[in-house]
Amino acid sequence: MPVTPIGNPPVLPNGATVPLVPATRVGDLIFCSGALGVDADFKLVEGGIAAQTRQAIANLEAVLAQAGATLADVAKTTVWLTDLVDFAAFNAAYAEAFGDHFPARSTVTSALAIPGALVEIEAIASAS
Repeated sequence: MPVTPIGNPPVLPNGATVPLVPATRVGDLIFCSGALGVDADFKLVEGGIAAQTRQAIANLEAVLAQAGATLADVAKTTVWLTDLVDFAAFNAAYAEAFGDHFPARSTVTSALAIPGALVEIEAIASAS
């Protein structure tokens, strides 16, 4: 099966293009790159972990929509938090976004490549 890119590589505020696409599709599977809490200009949103989580999930929703899917089609997420102290606030914002649909999830703490980023969320979805 062919691998179909979804979306365009992001461009950083300094003009550099990031060598990735927001998602790829293979058959019914959609593999979303890690989403950050950044706005359309790739600037981190203010307001802490909850605001960044909501924005990261909104960014995932946007790329899923380009692939003809929704959060309800997400089967698995992988989450990176920079500080475990943020887990409860992250978890509340995550649960708010996903509603009654809870995909399988792994959550780890790690430094992130973008300074100031508090969360990154990657997703795998299935949609025909």
